[in-house]
Amino acid sequence: MKNLFKSIAVFLCLAVILPLSAQTADNTEDDNDSEDDWIVVEGEGLTIVGTEKTTQQMETVDSKTIQKTAAPDVPSLLEEAAGLNVTRYGPYGNNAGINLRGFDTKRVAILVDGVPVNSASSGDFDFYSIDPLSIDRIEIIQGGSDTKYNVSGALGGVINIITVKKQNPGWSLGGSLSNTSYIPGFYNKYGGGIGNPQLQDLADTQNINLSGSYTTGLFSFGLNIFGNRAGNHFLFRDYDGFTRRREGNEILDAGTNLSFLWNIDSLSKLIATGSFYYGDKNIPFTGYATNYGKQNDISSRENLMLDMPRIFSDDFSMELSLGHNWKRLAYDPSVSLGINSSGHNEQDINFINRWSWYPGSALTMRLGGDYRFIGIDSTTTGTHYANRGGLYLTTELTLFKNLLLVASVKGITDGRDIVPIPKLGWTLTGSPSADTSIALKNNYYRSFKFPDFDDLYWDEGDFKGNPDLINEDGWGTDFGVDFSLSDWLKLSSVTYVGLTVNSIHWTYTTTWRPENSGAAAILGWDNNVDLTLPITALIFEKPILSLSWMFQPSRLFLSDGCFPFSDSRQIPYMPLHTVTASLELPWLTSRNKLPGSVTVSGRFESSRYTDTQNTTLLDPVFLLNIAYNQKVHKNIGVFGKITNALNASYVSFSDYPMPGINITLGLNFNIEGTNP
Repeated sequence: MKNLFKSIAVFLCLAVILPLSAQTADNTEDDNDSEDDWIVVEGEGLTIVGTEKTTQQMETVDSKTIQKTAAPDVPSLLEEAAGLNVTRYGPYGNNAGINLRGFDTKRVAILVDGVPVNSASSGDFDFYSIDPLSIDRIEIIQGGSDTKYNVSGALGGVINIITVKKQNPGWSLGGSLSNTSYIPGFYNKYGGGIGNPQLQDLADTQNINLSGSYTTGLFSFGLNIFGNRAGNHFLFRDYDGFTRRREGNEILDAGTNLSFLWNIDSLSKLIATGSFYYGDKNIPFTGYATNYGKQNDISSRENLMLDMPRIFSDDFSMELSLGHNWKRLAYDPSVSLGINSSGHNEQDINFINRWSWYPGSALTMRLGGDYRFIGIDSTTTGTHYANRGGLYLTTELTLFKNLLLVASVKGITDGRDIVPIPKLGWTLTGSPSADTSIALKNNYYRSFKFPDFDDLYWDEGDFKGNPDLINEDGWGTDFGVDFSLSDWLKLSSVTYVGLTVNSIHWTYTTTWRPENSGAAAILGWDNNVDLTLPITALIFEKPILSLSWMFQPSRLFLSDGCFPFSDSRQIPYMPLHTVTASLELPWLTSRNKLPGSVTVSGRFESSRYTDTQNTTLLDPVFLLNIAYNQKVHKNIGVFGKITNALNASYVSFSDYPMPGINITLGLNFNIEGTNP
């Protein structure tokens, strides 16, 4: 409690001093300078109270990039468009997790339309429940304790998937259809003998997506429906060098997303969203096994949001959100293994209220809170309930028109502990010349996470949860530089360091049991270059070259104490080096001026360990992808993609081989009309 009172006292001092400073700054300016143009309303069709100015490392993947990437799922999209490290158990429909600054999915706050969706049981999120073509944009905020959404559990950062789109007046109807082919070939049967090439592998995976909207001056409706059939039958090499064909991993799923927007007045909006997902999946016990379990996934999300960029006066804005998440997972393993079937039901109710106050053009005060009721009913963890939530206060002060200072604190609780999460940051911007700009960013923050229910209460066979676990805790800092030259060169470089303690890991003594047995030194250097070449020749227009290099020497300590670096280990599934490069060649056809592009991208990941003791090492891998998009009519386009064009043999997660070369071909259409 002493730390809590100290943090509150420090923050109250800042909250008093900064407004006084802002008032002094305001008095020196003309009254006309304090008009509404500095009030930032974000999003199109979805307004999250926030600011475009930020001290944090933030990247946005927009809808155009999503379409050009032709990614079959969200994990592939995050890997290819944002450069994140992704660990996969196989192709479409198999478990996939992302890595953000050395933290896995359960330690990254995942949001959908601004609402937290991480499972309270496992901490994970089923990215397959959202079709990439239903996404308007994805915001990625790296580093713990963000000040934009102020959600808990963001040790590595925040990923906000925004599905609601601003629709043009009138109606629209769109869709896409694609097929993914794996190259057939001779293979070694598990029972002996040689199997003939299976031509059905040329039609292995299909995706269909349909969308529609209807918009008037007062209302807007949007609907997206998608479905996938994935055989996941591909050739791979096993440990003995035999060529095998993956079987027992068939996936059939479908989902829908629905949105409704009501413009209450010229500014205020009421936004309702809903989604449903169903997946019927065959899950092999390892990538080399012939037996598999049957898994059924069902989930739904509903959210009602009131967005008021002006409330009471022009100085206040408010966002109010009420959401409900529900998911059910039923698992029926192979009878031959003697494992019992299991069922897991989870639902939660989220209430979020965010306020912003703009007392002057240089100052913004943000106040908000969230509440989450969690209910778990599982055959392996039992029935449990929890109440979690928090309140936050953030001050954003701009000095000298180019120095942004951010001070924030959030107090969170699970009904037992009250924990303050402070953060300080600053951004200094400048323009050495008319066509150049530079920004320096620095942050200091605490990161924190409550244990997941599986870690606390799991009880099955030799796996036993630990109800005595304490919270994962840590701190971090980062320093970044952004530089841009006109509209053709953008550079960014971020260095970060931090320490996380009480890290939860499952260890084996007489049984498998989670313990607060670890700590981690989070170290990294993230560099990105985007170069738009001012070249126009023939049909080509301004090629785009992108390069990035992530250096992550983060280390894991498996015992408490002084944390000697010599006794540390590399964090599992985190490559020391990740290098990506892409070249996009856009064009307009000389005849009809229809746009098209081809993008060649390569990704290198250095060797990775599969365990905390660093005893098993995965080989480095280089993947080459080629994506093609072309409009053949103003309403119709075709696309294609060659994934793993060099047919590299690799493993993303231990014992789960990934496919070699595969080819996707598809078409899309979009028709728009005006209201009668």
